[in-house]
Amino acid sequence: MKETRLTSESVFEGRVIQVRVDNVRLANGREAVREVADHAPAVVIAPIDANGSLVLVRQYRYPVEEALLEAPAGIVEPGEDPDDCAQRELQEETGYRADDMRSLTGFWTSPGFCSEFMYAYVARGLVPSRLEADYDEDIEVERVPLSEVHEMIRDGRIRDAKTIAVLLMAAHLDDRPQP
Repeated sequence: MKETRLTSESVFEGRVIQVRVDNVRLANGREAVREVADHAPAVVIAPIDANGSLVLVRQYRYPVEEALLEAPAGIVEPGEDPDDCAQRELQEETGYRADDMRSLTGFWTSPGFCSEFMYAYVARGLVPSRLEADYDEDIEVERVPLSEVHEMIRDGRIRDAKTIAVLLMAAHLDDRPQP
């Protein structure tokens, strides 16, 4: 079940993504076209404060023309360790650093067309520590009781896929075997 790249053509080089069109040979011998958005790895964090509330961010997302409630997240810079990126993004977006940052797992965000791999974390022991936010971000911090996550996902108050994934993982941490 492997596809072999025959040709590749870069059709767009942007700041966040690069897009290419590849001709591939399928395992059954047929040929097909694959449109690929190359994206750097990223992190997403479920920060939980001492009161059991999530520290989430609301920001306007231009492609969907809506302000979404999301878990803090961001792109891993070249040469940056994902663990370090998670702390940096938490500080930039929420104004906190975590004394306890635990890696949960990683996942492909949209493997049908995008190469982005996302590392998921839960952060506890939040301590005020602000880093300057990115110039193009206008973020509002909101606290949400962890106990309300399932309802907020069901009723559509949270509709961002990476946020849903990391919040469901964080909501069930006590159900998981410990390493």
